[in-house]
Amino acid sequence: MTTNTQDPGLIRSLTVLPAARHDVELHTADGLTLVGELARPAEVPPAATLVTLHPLPTHGGYMDSHVLRKAAWRLPALADLAVLRFNTRGTVSPRGRSGGAFDGGVGERFDVHAAIEYAEFHDLPNRWLVGWSFGTELALMHGRDPSIEGAILLSPPLHRATDADLDAWAELGKPLVVLVPELDDYLRPDEARRRFARVPQAEVIGVDGAKHLWVGESAVRRVLDEIVAHVLPDHEIPLPTHWAGPSTTAEDDA
Repeated sequence: MTTNTQDPGLIRSLTVLPAARHDVELHTADGLTLVGELARPAEVPPAATLVTLHPLPTHGGYMDSHVLRKAAWRLPALADLAVLRFNTRGTVSPRGRSGGAFDGGVGERFDVHAAIEYAEFHDLPNRWLVGWSFGTELALMHGRDPSIEGAILLSPPLHRATDADLDAWAELGKPLVVLVPELDDYLRPDEARRRFARVPQAEVIGVDGAKHLWVGESAVRRVLDEIVAHVLPDHEIPLPTHWAGPSTTAEDDA
């Protein structure tokens, strides 16, 4: 990474804002070690915490999938959020390989529980799940924990998660915020509204022009703004697009 301490500049795709970043390990109830990273605000306690769940690892998803990585690069500085990212079982990234093997969303229940427990044990406050694609399935199937505030779902395919999972969320009563790209490959806004109607507290937000992978800065900014708006309702939105302090530039955009 290169360092930049110039006058206010545009936050670009590879901009990394200041944070306290630490490699972490999560330990599952079935004996696996999962690798990850916790990014916290550099100088203040976090106002809230995002426990992130990445897209399908058999199709290139991992803890560095770009929306989740940009959340970790930006939100500790822009919104005082802590961001926990990790590789689910059998998933590999530059951070390393998590133990075990991909289990189609079944054994991954232990991974979700380990991440929530890590955040709870380390007193990370106001914990929200943020799942993307396959990660939304994990949140819906395995994230119904009393210690979380709610879940934000990005591009939910609703392939593995069933109506029974949605009914369980309805009974739980925790918020579900559902961001659905207009041009999604799997589930589009009208169908998403129909499917999620059985969860009274679900808010389905269709995003015009967006696709499943949220490619492009405008799509990423919309996602991050929606996350902050729901996790920290009093925070000013939209988030700043320029940064005056020190920053670094990553070498590549996952």
